[in-house]
Parts: sequence; C-alpha cells; structure tokens
Amino acid sequence: MITLSSLGFSAASAADRVATNCTSASGTQTSATRAVAAPVTVWLAGDSTMANPSSGRCPVGWGSQFDALFNSDVTVKNQAVGGRSIQTWLYEGNVSSTKGSDGECRLTSNTYSSRWQAMLNSTTGMKAGDYLFIQFGINDSSSTCPRHVGPARYQQLMTQMAQAALARGAHPVLLTPVAAITCSGGTATKNRGFVTQTLAAGSATRAPVIDLQTLSVSLYNSLHFCPNNGDYGGSGPLGTFFCNDHTHFDTYGAQRVAGLVAGDVRRQNLPLAAYLT
Repeated sequence: MITLSSLGFSAASAADRVATNCTSASGTQTSATRAVAAPVTVWLAGDSTMANPSSGRCPVGWGSQFDALFNSDVTVKNQAVGGRSIQTWLYEGNVSSTKGSDGECRLTSNTYSSRWQAMLNSTTGMKAGDYLFIQFGINDSSSTCPRHVGPARYQQLMTQMAQAALARGAHPVLLTPVAAITCSGGTATKNRGFVTQTLAAGSATRAPVIDLQTLSVSLYNSLHFCPNNGDYGGSGPLGTFFCNDHTHFDTYGAQRVAGLVAGDVRRQNLPLAAYLT
C-alpha cells in the first residue's frame, strides 16, 4: 500500500500542511484549520503520445491536456518529444546508428540531452515535492538504431531516471506505454511491450506504476471502438479520438487519456491527487 511516508512526504507536506495553535488577541490558543497547499511542478518525460502538439490538430499528446485537471497550485512542464525512445530522449544526438556486441545502440558520449540536464538542474529543475511522470515504449521496440532499446536497457534507464528524481526529493511515477487501437474481432487488444520492465523499475525504486496500456485498452472497449472499418475521418468515433495512424490522439482522445492517468493518481491515493479538481 502506498503511503505518504513511502513517497517521502511528511504529515506537513503539500495540501496536508495545516497551521495550528494560533494565538488570538486575548492570548488564548485557537486551532486554525486552513490547509496551506505547497506549489508542485509535475514534469513529464516521454514520446509523441505524451508530447505537446507541434502543429495542426494531430497528434496531440495526453500530457498537453494534463495541466487542466489540476488546480492552480500545480504546474505541468511537458518535456515529452515525438519520435524518442527512452535512450534517445536521455542522450539526444549521442546515440549512434550501430549496435554493440550487447545488441544495444552504441553511445558516442554519455552526455545527457539538454532537456534532462535542465530537469536535473539544482536551481531550476526538479525540487523536493515535485513529480516526474515517465512514459516511453512506443518507439523503443524499433529493431534498428538509434531508437532501438532492449528490455534490460529499458529497465536500467527507467530505473536510472526514477532514482535521479528520488535523489532530488521528487516523486517518480512510471507508466506503461499507452496502447494503439488494434482489434481482435469486437475486442480492443494490448499491443505494447516493456510492461514487465516498467513494473520492475517501479519495484526497484518503490515508485508507483500506472498501467496506462491496460487502462487505455479498457477505455477503447468501453467506447466500442472494435470492430472498426479503419475509418479515421473526423466524423466517426475513431476519427474524433485518434489521428489517422491508429496510434496518436486528436484533442478529444488526448483529454480522455489524460483523464485515465489522473484517475489512477486518485485511485492509488497518491498525494498529488489532493490537487486534482
């Protein structure tokens, strides 16, 4: 069971911080019950299914719709970037197109990308009480470099990112990759990898895991997306939810997926849930 203490929160943290024993003008002691909320930044690291839209109506990542689900004490900083595996996101420009003897894409340098360096910055990056949501796995399954990432390497890098957040007093939240829409007859099915590795990284760091693949497939089935005729035009339910590639979201789809993430934050009773509207 996830508790405040297991996530590094004291009883006086965030929305649970309460002022007590205030002295009145007559010198008597009174208790104030007004909760004082500490501002929180939620950092997002991921791929195009999470990223802010660059142009047009598609694709729209769910991370661009996440901020609207919280009150004004939360700031969402979305650093997801389209087309990235967990390794190319971390080591932008330093992942080669050749594999080593271990089957992993060779790094030409261990220098982190500017985006990860900024998040690790001791002054302007992640601070105590912040959150880091990590979701990759869409591009990592590529068989070719530079995007290819094997299961062991994926787990290693996700664990590494979670540990970096913990070292700064921030709270990592790991997500399995959101599902594309594929059907087996009238049933939407799971189609992403790296689930076991995400769960293992969560176990190793005691970080909560949101199984977004399972949540998204359940949503697709509740919306009766299967069977479908492949019509992703704007007028039908699929076209309203997805772009025409079965994977990325239109604005409505991004809003629904962001809602799934927020709903699981509440279901798991993470302290961040206190800021949801």
